[in-house]
Amino acid sequence: MNLQARIKGFVTLGQQLQDPNNTLLLEAKTEANRQNAWFLPEFIDQAIEQISQQFLKEEALIEWTSNYPSIADQPTSIKVGIVMAGNIPLVGFHDLLSTLIAGHIAVVKRSSKDQILMDFIIASLIEINPEFASQIRVQEQLKNCDAYIATGGNNAGNSFEYYFGKFPNIIRKNKTSIAILDGKETTEELAALADDCMLYFGMGCRNVTQVWVPEGYDFIPFLTALKKYNYLLDQHKYKHNYDYQLALLMMSKQLYMDSGGILMSENPSPFAAISQIHYQQYKFDSPPNLNLEEIQSVVGKNQLPFGSLQKPVLAQYADGVDSLSFLSGLK
Repeated sequence: MNLQARIKGFVTLGQQLQDPNNTLLLEAKTEANRQNAWFLPEFIDQAIEQISQQFLKEEALIEWTSNYPSIADQPTSIKVGIVMAGNIPLVGFHDLLSTLIAGHIAVVKRSSKDQILMDFIIASLIEINPEFASQIRVQEQLKNCDAYIATGGNNAGNSFEYYFGKFPNIIRKNKTSIAILDGKETTEELAALADDCMLYFGMGCRNVTQVWVPEGYDFIPFLTALKKYNYLLDQHKYKHNYDYQLALLMMSKQLYMDSGGILMSENPSPFAAISQIHYQQYKFDSPPNLNLEEIQSVVGKNQLPFGSLQKPVLAQYADGVDSLSFLSGLK
């Protein structure tokens, strides 16, 4: 299966993911929501639409791979262990795609939170082209691999470094995203920022969990924009987090704001609990002082556009580490 055939397989997958009559996909989405209540149907649809539109178009795949002349045309015997996260639906798909496009064997450890959808993707690829069967292995223990790509929290990341450190690797730890506002944002921009914050319950590394605002900022327009996500309170796990965080804020007598379902409080940490968004104030003549080691993405004027964070293109790599360059360089 040469590179052209691998690209064709993924293009066909994208077409199948957008087929409204794909009953196996409908069943997988229903079962994924049943298995993991955080995977709301609309969030699963959002993830699949993103993958189909941004990752699986023929023109995009050809342009992406053309920048890596060292990609093997024929399959290799190199085994790449992939430890997938499960915080949002199919978050590990890009690593699977990159490994297979590079021609390597993907040895996949799925997250227990996202097994149904990933199993569906793998089964679909093999149905499209049976040669994928020799290039994908699903295992609980990733032993005897030649390289590793592992994603998890800071504690898991430390374990990954211990176990995988002597092999070529990409190890990702906790990161989050922020927004820098100037107070002149339009209603449409704030609505898009609300998406950046609250899609997938704000659980992705590309979700905004802290906003920087100028001194004297009027929060009312942003709180109004957030109201479209107040319905998340209908999800019992989110409601539990909201009630708990609200109780903590009230008991500590800390100033907070509430959209009716999303809490905002002043806090220097870019990491916020589920149901919360932190904010910090800055002076116009003194730009925010950011710890970039903790930041995945920044939205705002002269930054990434509002509403774009959960719509990355193929070459927008997590942590800014070019995984396809890493993979195509393995020998």
